[in-house]
Amino acid sequence: MNAALAQQISSAMKISDSAADVVCDEYEIIKNLLPLKGAHILELGCGKAEKTRAIAQKSQAVSITALEVDEIQHAKNLLIKDLPNVRFCLGGAQMIPAADSSIDIVLMFKSLHHVPLNKMDQALVEIRRVLKPGGLAYLSEPVYAGEFNDILRLFHDEKSVREAAFSAIQRAVDNGTLELVSQTFFSTPGHFDDFAQFEEQILKVTHTQHRLSPALHAEVHDAFMRQMTPHGFDFGQPIRVDLLCKANQDNQT
Repeated sequence: MNAALAQQISSAMKISDSAADVVCDEYEIIKNLLPLKGAHILELGCGKAEKTRAIAQKSQAVSITALEVDEIQHAKNLLIKDLPNVRFCLGGAQMIPAADSSIDIVLMFKSLHHVPLNKMDQALVEIRRVLKPGGLAYLSEPVYAGEFNDILRLFHDEKSVREAAFSAIQRAVDNGTLELVSQTFFSTPGHFDDFAQFEEQILKVTHTQHRLSPALHAEVHDAFMRQMTPHGFDFGQPIRVDLLCKANQDNQT
């Protein structure tokens, strides 16, 4: 792809789509977009390995290498013994411990915006390096909208880092590091039984130290409780998926 065309494509990319109305589990999007059967998969920022587990159990992937930069969570992941086709490793996207052209599919679930700002471009270069020619990079990022985001931004506003992640993807397309295949917008259903569950799953995560003053904690609690119903807090989290590929060498110019 020539540089002028790549720049035209990158400028047409959207960070969000307010008209998107699809609500589904993300695995539905994954299986529709990706040729998982027989693939060697690399997941960057696997967290608690929830999506790792779903892909390992539902697909026919040959192998999944799941990287996590948080040492506390990585230690917990190493205790998982019932996923024989998954290998857990400690590491970040900006320095991937994998050989050149060894991976069919790279996955990042809501994790590119957690990469340090000055390392995002390098992360995308690393993704290109480890992908086989024709390999795919599935990068899903949360859209800055919705009820859950309104609560999150009270103590952890991710607007700037999410915008930075999107800009890094645009630059990767613009400079030919990776080619854009498609963009997909949808929402995943979310639910908290109560504020205690929100505290455990969001406020106490080990990869980010949230230190809320008593006043801010009370503000977050009140905002959360305004969304509560007798059945808990149900919400949709809008997601954008940028599907990219490493061009076959014969097609590169």
